[in-house]
Amino acid sequence: MDYAKITPIMGNLWSPIAAVSSHWQGQDNAQICLSIGGASIVAERPRVITQIYKTNHSHEMIMGSRAFALNFPRADQLDWIDRFGMRSGRDCDKLEGLDYQAGETGSPLFADCWGWLDCRVVNAMDGGDLTCFLAEVVDGLTISDGQPLWWRDARQRMPEEWLRAYGEKQTGEVAFSRAHMSNIPSPDAPPGPPFREEAFPPTIPSPDAARGQAFPPSIPSFPRKRESNPH
Repeated sequence: MDYAKITPIMGNLWSPIAAVSSHWQGQDNAQICLSIGGASIVAERPRVITQIYKTNHSHEMIMGSRAFALNFPRADQLDWIDRFGMRSGRDCDKLEGLDYQAGETGSPLFADCWGWLDCRVVNAMDGGDLTCFLAEVVDGLTISDGQPLWWRDARQRMPEEWLRAYGEKQTGEVAFSRAHMSNIPSPDAPPGPPFREEAFPPTIPSPDAARGQAFPPSIPSFPRKRESNPH
């Protein structure tokens, strides 16, 4: 397939930019994400779906905590891309000096942003190089008027050094994805063992250790929240 034929379509599928924040084992972290969508038509049960790549530190934190928050920057908060998107939480505290508080799920909620959603994961799908997380929105707040920051606008305003750093970062991530995106369990494979708290999360190798290796072949479903019987 000639990718150029679908570039305009694919380029319009990105969501507003969000800093996906998480809390796990005493650490707070956040990463930039462009792949977020609504996943419910029931107003009183809002859900979202987002994809997180397995090389990211946030992936193992979300797998462990089964929760995350989506913090959406305003159009004037371009600096989020450098702060949350150009470095790893394995190497630094990205939230140092930031005004935030823990939400209901324990995930960091940013005080200064366009708005936020606090989310609890209810299921996950293995995409080979990434995991698609389905989550219920347990709380949220729209803080500012106007529009959030979109990638198509942010990229035009990014300094040249950011664009170079982003390109270099993407080169390595694309190579990793190309090598791992086919590592998806067959739909004909028998289901894995039932969810067990003590068996979760699975061991996830570091990006360096994972080169050339397959990630765990399956991700267990998350337990559904029990609902009281009205009768």
